[in-house]
Amino acid sequence: MSERSTIRDVAAHAGVAVKTVSRVLNGHPYVSADTRDRVEAAMKALDFRPSVAARILSGAKSNQVALIYDNHSPYYMFQIQKGCWDECHERGIRLLAQPVDVDDPDVGEQVRGLVTETHVDGIILSSPVTDCEPVLKMLDQLDIPFVRISPGTNHALTSSVFMDDAQAADDMTTHLINAGHRRIGFIKGHKNHMASEDRLFGYRRALDRAGIGFEPRLVREGEFDFDSGVRAARQLLDLPQPPTAIFASNDDMGAGVLAVAHDRDIDVPSELSVAGFDDTTLSRTVWPPLTTIHQPMAELARTATEILINGGDITHRRLPHQLIERASVAPLRRDIP
Repeated sequence: MSERSTIRDVAAHAGVAVKTVSRVLNGHPYVSADTRDRVEAAMKALDFRPSVAARILSGAKSNQVALIYDNHSPYYMFQIQKGCWDECHERGIRLLAQPVDVDDPDVGEQVRGLVTETHVDGIILSSPVTDCEPVLKMLDQLDIPFVRISPGTNHALTSSVFMDDAQAADDMTTHLINAGHRRIGFIKGHKNHMASEDRLFGYRRALDRAGIGFEPRLVREGEFDFDSGVRAARQLLDLPQPPTAIFASNDDMGAGVLAVAHDRDIDVPSELSVAGFDDTTLSRTVWPPLTTIHQPMAELARTATEILINGGDITHRRLPHQLIERASVAPLRRDIP
């Protein structure tokens, strides 16, 4: 099945800006007859069916969508919000950003209140809200379009955008193994995020493939924030045989590992290699800069917003990740047993 035409395709075919197509869909009076004819001809030629886009852009409802999130990393959420905002701004749609607590028993009712009070035309869910059962059930009851960013369950349920967290963690662990490390500590992410388990799976898969036995004591719980990275690093470095490398499953926790290493006068990377995940701004501002996995956070969010506005059949898009090598990882020194 060919991919559904988007508002950008129509704009390119008609030789106009995306905003001009939006104005035509919106029935804006200040569009010339010739331009309107070209846009409508492009829509017909591309079999463009605006569905949700027409409903949102026509002004029939609120002309706004909402991003619902619950995430402990401000660096991650900045990128997610930016990606959503960029797409909404280009389409002339207002974005509302609403934090929730997925552990709150009333989270479903909170989402109901948001939808009924603001009359948003669609919802974007960011992890871990993307797998929050009360929220999913409520949105289904409200019969409102929504798209999930990085869902870990019920993939066929709705449209979604994601990256391969397990493969990304596998790639980073393999990178550390190739640098000579065998005792590799791993700091898990928050228990509410399905990506935390996926990244642990990738870590274990890489160890297994290299013939390195899995040691549970080298895995510590984290919460995707700096403080939990500090706690986990202290626990790992207090072991009788501490790891020679620590892979934190996000950059905030990786920064926590660096802080503990600095406090204990452990040189990074000659005495301890440290890796993160996400490639947030933080990964480039700590010292040494973190080797990390680039997760295309803004692009994930922008793509989710695009899918929501374009509407149509359920769509799933996987975006690529990239291993970013910086100064926090080095080959294992031969004098370290």
